[in-house]
Amino acid sequence: MNKYVKYGLIAIGVFVLLAAVVYFLKKNSTPLKLYETETVAKKDITNKVVVTGKVIPEEEIEIKPQISGIIEKIYLEEGADVSAGDLIAVIKVVPNEQSLNQASGRVRNAELALNNSKIEYDRNKALFDKGVISSQDFNTLKLTYDQAVQELQNARADYQIIRKGSAGGSSSANTNIRATVSGTILEIPVEEGDQVIQSNNFNDGTTIATIADMNKMIFEGEVDEAEVGKLKIGMPLVISMGALDKVTFPAKLKFIAPKGVEEEGAVQFKIEGDLEVNDSTNVRAGYSANASIVLEEKKDVVSIKEALLQFDKDSEDPYVEVQTGENEFERRDVELGISDGIDVEILSGLDEEDKIKVWNRLEKKTEEGPNRG
Repeated sequence: MNKYVKYGLIAIGVFVLLAAVVYFLKKNSTPLKLYETETVAKKDITNKVVVTGKVIPEEEIEIKPQISGIIEKIYLEEGADVSAGDLIAVIKVVPNEQSLNQASGRVRNAELALNNSKIEYDRNKALFDKGVISSQDFNTLKLTYDQAVQELQNARADYQIIRKGSAGGSSSANTNIRATVSGTILEIPVEEGDQVIQSNNFNDGTTIATIADMNKMIFEGEVDEAEVGKLKIGMPLVISMGALDKVTFPAKLKFIAPKGVEEEGAVQFKIEGDLEVNDSTNVRAGYSANASIVLEEKKDVVSIKEALLQFDKDSEDPYVEVQTGENEFERRDVELGISDGIDVEILSGLDEEDKIKVWNRLEKKTEEGPNRG
């Protein structure tokens, strides 16, 4: 019995050995994967930055009332084209009761003072005509009388302004809200019946309407601090808007903010560019837009795709692997120039027509797992 067991174990061992030999022979006979390559070529490379922002009018004029009151009538709507002097709205004056009472009391006091001054003036004028008082004394009394007349006029004018909105009794000069410039009404933030107040030292006043010239538009955006140092006034911009497909507008950079603003940990600098708008395209205020700014451009330079670059683990210097034979490659250190994010200029280290190893191409997964070269 031991004899059969012994021979059986030997047979099993031989079988396992043969299976291992066959497995390693098959594995070693599998051909090595051939890496793909891409050829060094000359291309045009443009390094540009894309800035997000919006298109707004160069100037927006806010129309404010000259007197407080209630909106009685609005004659125009948002989007209407207006000329300077066009009537936009009318305000109904609602006087403050306390102010009106004080003004009325001032008028009464002025009338009393004038009556008393007139009595003194008339009495002394008769004496002056008879030569009883001197010219100097009479002139002093006449001045007091004239001042009383003027004070009454001022008091009555203030009373009319408080009660009706103007000193002449006709309130149209102050209560008629008219456009001060020509353009398009962008916004009318009030409605009929709303109370409005005039601008003063403590309040900006209520805005009745906002008017802008839609033929003078600018692009306004923000640039990261890493890019702002590369910008210069006068640089050309190409503006594209999400609301206007396949339409671009030329512009010129006219302003770069001297001070940045920190937003979510990054410092942003405001920029502005004059937009050239044609009459055939309707550009609305507030359209979101992108501005493409060319920072640097080179024509017909030796270049490769950035994805072909590798970086030394110690020095972090860039290099590529150049094909020297079938599936044989050698390392080449390279000096880089400008990049557009896809292609990068090669200043030295490679020649045109060199074949570069594609080392980081992702392989599709099979049922057995990922293929590895």
